Amino acid sequence: MINWYQVPAVFVMAVTLVMSTLTHAKDPVVGPKPQHVKDIFLPTPSGIRVENWITGLEAPWSLVFLPDGRALVSERPGRIRLITDGKLAEMPYAVFETTPGASSLGNFFLNLFASGEGGLMGLAVHPEFSTKPYIYAMYTWRGPGGVRNRIVRLRDRGSNATFDKIVLGGVPGALFHNGGRIAFGPDGMLYATTGEIFEMQMAQDLDALGGKVLRIDPEGGIPGDNPFTGSPVWSFGHRNPQGLAWHPKTSTLYQSEHGPSGEFGFGAYDEINIIEKGRNYGWPQVVGAPARSLYVDPIAMWPETSVPPAGMTFHKDALYVATLRSEALIRLRIDGQRVLSIERLFAKNQHSGILGRLRDAVEGPDGRLYILTSNRDGRGSPRPGDDKILRLTIGN
Repeated sequence: MINWYQVPAVFVMAVTLVMSTLTHAKDPVVGPKPQHVKDIFLPTPSGIRVENWITGLEAPWSLVFLPDGRALVSERPGRIRLITDGKLAEMPYAVFETTPGASSLGNFFLNLFASGEGGLMGLAVHPEFSTKPYIYAMYTWRGPGGVRNRIVRLRDRGSNATFDKIVLGGVPGALFHNGGRIAFGPDGMLYATTGEIFEMQMAQDLDALGGKVLRIDPEGGIPGDNPFTGSPVWSFGHRNPQGLAWHPKTSTLYQSEHGPSGEFGFGAYDEINIIEKGRNYGWPQVVGAPARSLYVDPIAMWPETSVPPAGMTFHKDALYVATLRSEALIRLRIDGQRVLSIERLFAKNQHSGILGRLRDAVEGPDGRLYILTSNRDGRGSPRPGDDKILRLTIGN
């Protein structure tokens, strides 16, 4: 049996080409870069101190901090790890197993599908954690109906967690393009990014939950002010979005998204978008920024080589974006919809960086920036101590 979790990138590309052929519609309208801002490469950026905070992880995906000082990090093979006082607990905080009844979360049917890009992905913390001690997790699972993604809620028990409820189910899942980022917005609602699992037209189908940014309340209900009655869909026309971040002053929602990797003969075109309620972001009808009234163009886009962007956060008046294949921490200076500068930190060129693949960027409660490497995900080259959580101290 093929272990899809270790599938190399070249094979992923072959699968992409086959699947894109099977779901091929008419070629998209292709637009230029939305703003002609030249990337600046800074392999050894000044004013930034980098230190190992946590080492010895396996394909970490999401990092969250709890109000009491603890932190949690998800590992895609199915573990949530607890960090207390800067030390990784030996025993997992929670385990998502591949067989029924074997989970640390009780007898709930988890059946994790940790293959390809699937597995345990995003984490989020209830905004009223002191009185509602809940952790949310998005993961890929396999049941009688095939592979799906869902969001579950766990109850914090200190050194571990127990299963509480399914918050959202029925999200399409597959080997690739599962999306997976979840986060609470300033409005107290839970947002989730979902991929179109290489079924491109799904992104345009408002009856399907793949290829979307979703919005639900903390109990899993549909907010009354969602744009489509009775639906968790907040925006659509997305390919494989993996990052969410709200501007700390304006509360504008920014999102990162993977561009095509072979569909229609295109590669790259990775994006940073401003997400607006009920809007269509074009995939697979448009690629790039063609300025068509039906679709929202990205504010930043890389058509030359694949980036692709993952988790991101605002820190010290800039948007920091973890990237995978390009192995850079991208820093964007933004003024509303205008991108003022793009810096690729720790990157030698468009293809290689000092730290390797990066999956998430999170601002910590101590005012520092925390970065997750992803060099043990089957597509990277592990460095000593990988995978890691790096702590960055950035000067003004």
